[in-house]
Amino acid sequence: MKPVAVFTRFWVLRPLALACCGAGLCAGAAAQAQVAPLAPVASSRITAVTVYPGSATVERVARIAPGARSVTLSCLPASLDPASLQVQADASVRVGEFHVLTQDRDVAPACASPLEGQIRSIEDQIASLKAEADALQLVHRYLHSVAGEAPVADAASARTLPASAVQIAATAEVLRKSAQESNSRSHQLQRRQQALELALKPLLAEQSRVAGQRAQVVSVTVNVASEREADLRLSYQVRGPSWQPTYRASLDAGKATVQLERLALVAQSSGEDWANVQLKLSTGQPERATQGRLPRPWTLDVAPPPKPVPAALPPMAMAMAAPAPMARSMAAPESMPRLEVGVLDKGFATEFAVPQRITVPSSGQRVTLALGSHSTAAQLITRVVPAEEEAAYVVAQWAPPPGVWPAGPVGLYRDGAFVGTGRLDFASAPAGGNGTTSLSFGRDELVRVRAQAPQESTGSTGLTGSRTERRSRRSYSIDNRHTSAITLQVLHAAPVSRNEKIEVESHYQPAPTDTAWSAQNGTIAWQLPLAAGASATVSAEHTIRYAKDIELLERP
Repeated sequence: MKPVAVFTRFWVLRPLALACCGAGLCAGAAAQAQVAPLAPVASSRITAVTVYPGSATVERVARIAPGARSVTLSCLPASLDPASLQVQADASVRVGEFHVLTQDRDVAPACASPLEGQIRSIEDQIASLKAEADALQLVHRYLHSVAGEAPVADAASARTLPASAVQIAATAEVLRKSAQESNSRSHQLQRRQQALELALKPLLAEQSRVAGQRAQVVSVTVNVASEREADLRLSYQVRGPSWQPTYRASLDAGKATVQLERLALVAQSSGEDWANVQLKLSTGQPERATQGRLPRPWTLDVAPPPKPVPAALPPMAMAMAAPAPMARSMAAPESMPRLEVGVLDKGFATEFAVPQRITVPSSGQRVTLALGSHSTAAQLITRVVPAEEEAAYVVAQWAPPPGVWPAGPVGLYRDGAFVGTGRLDFASAPAGGNGTTSLSFGRDELVRVRAQAPQESTGSTGLTGSRTERRSRRSYSIDNRHTSAITLQVLHAAPVSRNEKIEVESHYQPAPTDTAWSAQNGTIAWQLPLAAGASATVSAEHTIRYAKDIELLERP
């Protein structure tokens, strides 16, 4: 049947919060508060989750029994936002108002953490092993007492001792086997106990973490009218879960191709595990403001006379009057680490649907999801900035792929080897120019870069020598030791005048390809092919003239 969305009003009931103005109101509120426990508790399961940066929308499904008049969904997380609750049901179900009750987990036995049962089970196993180990210790002491018993002289006692070598050997063999089996069993018990104690440590740590927060649960009671069995769907927002895009870029230098894998890191500690759910990742941010800021009035008035400055308080009085922000921060619940997602300049949010069902535990553990891959041809260049570093780096340039790719960290691989990490951001200004983006895949050790010592000179110019003239010449040489040709890119910073009193004249050899590389005025770029075993030399000469009576502000 076609589901029908129902939006209705609700009440949020909290323990010990029935502060009513009149006796009649108190009695009515108490009567409503007693309705929730009488409603049958329905088992529900999470079917779908949409994760946003800092929050998530959870969808639950509960089965309604025939003839039901109300149903309760209990043990929901305390991070649930009551204002986001939505109830949907099949067309045959009439849905009325719903009530929200928040209470401590301690007073809701049905909502006990599954950690408690696991911890008790392991502790019982450890106690059983310790009891068996104590019994084996008793066996050890008995065997030692039998083996170490001294012979006696009286005839009555002598009749109980072995009378022949065969009996002595048989007794010794029995003692040996018993002691061997006892020692082996003790060792096995010790190993099992160590394994159980190791498994118990993370459970106790998680129990302490949860106990440090205010452990509360939420129950939602919905009034319904259903003549036959049907499904009830409840959706709500929880704060804390988040996701972060991440990528893996693999460069095949021989084929000049880049394989870009799209990944996502998902983490949540909402208080409920997402087990085998349909997961969606959205770039939308419901927690942000839905309306932009409006202009504030711009008013002009005469400033009032300044008020007298009060005398400073003594240090002790200042300490007593100061607020106590520590108490407020301690009372605030522990929040999940925010995993920032790059903001997209789009009119609507983009969702990434994970094809398979996913399980994300509520422990904050990060789960990595594969969202697909894209392969593209790339232009490989060898980039050098000799004035900064005498080294060459392999850079791949390619056009941005179709679709939405939020900004995020990227792991870089070159010919199957990991070379480092970077950041992928197609929305930023393209670093390669011509509408392309670029990533650097590590150093190129087969390209040698040398920067000659700068040649600097300063003198006077003008008819009266009232102007200062500075000359600077820089020269760079690059050797290609590859067995194949490369595309060389040399970057150089040229002086840029920001005042008409300062003149700058530049000469380059050879002529540069771009004098404003990547839209950066003053960044000079040479891009030229360099054959195998060949060398290239580029040089830049700059002349700066300015009046002697001004102070030059230079930011190299």
